[in-house]
Amino acid sequence: MTERAAHAKALFEDGLNCAQAVFAAFSDLTGIDYETSLRLSSSFGGGMGRMREVCGALSGIFLAAGALWGDYDPRDNGAKKEHYARIQALAAAFREENGDILCRNILGLKTAGPDDPTPAARTREYYASRSCGDCVASAVEILERAIAEAAE
Repeated sequence: MTERAAHAKALFEDGLNCAQAVFAAFSDLTGIDYETSLRLSSSFGGGMGRMREVCGALSGIFLAAGALWGDYDPRDNGAKKEHYARIQALAAAFREENGDILCRNILGLKTAGPDDPTPAARTREYYASRSCGDCVASAVEILERAIAEAAE
């Protein structure tokens, strides 16, 4: 596990949601300060507001990718296409490593939310019963590889 991935997993285990842990781990590269990173990503934990949709760790990748490479000219379809291709490749890598991109499927839940919006208590049993910390670490490593490839 890389140093950044271990840091992100520790952030998750300290109580941040999965999206926050991933996105904040890249605050040094995105140029978005840590607190703002936490605020921007706060809605995506638990598969978007605990609805068990797209995994928050993957949403964290997408947020960081947008900050790093996102297009901003609404008329530049080439840039949009290039960015969407990168997002699809990141999602494919995440799916390959984690089995799915949907929180509910990764966690083995039968249905999607809306779930009770109350976050589960972060106990030793909580962390032992789910793969979220590993998904956070995986997400960081996937994005680190993409950053390295983009720099080549």
